[in-house]
Amino acid sequence: MSDAQYLEEEKEMMLKNPSKIQQQFTIWISDLHWKKLLLILPPMFLVVYISFSSKISPFSTTTVVNSGSLFPASFTKDELDRSRIAVCLVGGARRFELTGPSIIQKILKVYPNSDLFLHSPLDSKAYKLSLLKAASRIAAVKIFRPQPIPETESQVRVLTAQNSPNGIQGLLQYFNLVEGCLTMIQAYQKQNNFTYDWIIRTRVDGYWSAKLAPDNFIPGHYLVPPGSSYGGLNDRFGVGDYNTSVVALSRLSMISQLDSAGYRLLNSETAFRAQLTTQQVPYQTMRLPFCVVTDRQYEFPPSHYGVPVAALSSRGPLSGAKCRPCKPACTGSCIEQVMNGLDKGWSWTDWANNSLELCDAHTEWESGWEKIFDGVAGKKLAAARSRIEGLELDQCVNDFAEMKNKTAQWEAPPGSEICSLGLLDSS
Repeated sequence: MSDAQYLEEEKEMMLKNPSKIQQQFTIWISDLHWKKLLLILPPMFLVVYISFSSKISPFSTTTVVNSGSLFPASFTKDELDRSRIAVCLVGGARRFELTGPSIIQKILKVYPNSDLFLHSPLDSKAYKLSLLKAASRIAAVKIFRPQPIPETESQVRVLTAQNSPNGIQGLLQYFNLVEGCLTMIQAYQKQNNFTYDWIIRTRVDGYWSAKLAPDNFIPGHYLVPPGSSYGGLNDRFGVGDYNTSVVALSRLSMISQLDSAGYRLLNSETAFRAQLTTQQVPYQTMRLPFCVVTDRQYEFPPSHYGVPVAALSSRGPLSGAKCRPCKPACTGSCIEQVMNGLDKGWSWTDWANNSLELCDAHTEWESGWEKIFDGVAGKKLAAARSRIEGLELDQCVNDFAEMKNKTAQWEAPPGSEICSLGLLDSS
């Protein structure tokens, strides 16, 4: 066989099976096939370079899609159980009697070594956060009285008030919730002299229908849900190692850098994507089994830039789409017609394989939604909903006291104040 023929055969073998490179290299060294080694080294290094470059490809502004072996292997459950994990839970309590128990069941109990960090505003619904007494490990709780955030010139240039219910101030309050949770995590790390391996960031109003799987933990990549991207990246959930999470959660402090980079008129999702791309953090999307429970009303059926509201009974995964418990008003061929009419880069969510049903969300929640929720969520979550529905002031105060006793760092008004604001003032 000629040297040229040999070279062509070896190149073909390696391109089909790069894993044999190391084995073949060892054989060549031991047998002193120096001539063949010199012939094969250039294509071998080319294959290695292509493979390595695929993992650290230049960071574009488009979503990096899951493509199997091109990405680092995700962690196994055993490996994650040996890791330090922070769960950053942010937002107002709203329908927490529906969402909170699912977060405990599908995230915190799945990763029992994880530490919970809660950052939430004080309002008439905050008493529902007492359900977190069921969490086994609570590192820090901050329930704060919201104050207006002064708007800087760079924030006004970079952000847009369009499609934000509370304008730029609403975006700043949300960004403050997210980055404030990161500040809590960093303070806890410093006090205890360690660094978390992973940070899971999720919302208080997220309902989880299934467990957060280990394959969502991908070293060196920040993972987000697909859909509901509004021109950028879905920012309703994220998980990453510590370094990628620091970038992803720095929502407020990163605005000045986006201003310097020339970004203008960004909403929450486009600002989130800009954060990652300007800091060269690769991201990946993967469907996730949660939805955001909403009381807001939306036109039905949704138009091109409308917002679909999924029925909580949808098989999913819903990847953070808006949802509510309802009798579905749109299924089957109706779904195909509606979803094909939505802009895929805006409020669209995956609807294939009968995974989505839609509510008619142009009015308030329908009568009897409690029974619908209980039927979908199961007995344990139904019991938690019922418990909050009949919660008395004394029991609420006791629940917060129990929760405080198991929390390492506590910054919140007295339990009596939190409970009275919801259970007495609202009545």
